[in-house]
Amino acid sequence: MHGIEATHHLRPATLVSDQESICSFLSEHGIKPTRQRVAIATHMFEKDQHLSADAILDRVNSDGSITTVSKATVYNTLKLFVSEGILREVAIDPQRILFDTNTHHHHHVLNMDTGEIRDINPVDIDLTKLTGLNSSETIDSVDLVIKVRSNKDQ
Repeated sequence: MHGIEATHHLRPATLVSDQESICSFLSEHGIKPTRQRVAIATHMFEKDQHLSADAILDRVNSDGSITTVSKATVYNTLKLFVSEGILREVAIDPQRILFDTNTHHHHHVLNMDTGEIRDINPVDIDLTKLTGLNSSETIDSVDLVIKVRSNKDQ
């Protein structure tokens, strides 16, 4: 499919794997590295990915590294990470929010059949032909999710 490519090479290396690196990473972004935040960051930043809060909750609570983390703690921590700019929130639909480790401006393709979500480089989307804006309006931001289905005959 033309125009779709991973944009992870556009982002700084924020993937962290050991506790010391995670603590440093959080501290550098003004986030106190509590045990719960470190556990959540460990799972979120192990690779470039798009995860729901529930997926993070399940991973943290099933890895046995710390005592159980509440759903509220996961949601509050993810919102903190978004507010500090180390995660990006992606609204797939009103009931489905994902958290994206790629914080650079980009768009997404969601395969409705498989649930796979991929990044699209924003230079591959031409918004210069967008109609419907008043001359007094300027685009502030665009968060585009293109929903596709798998071809049945392939």
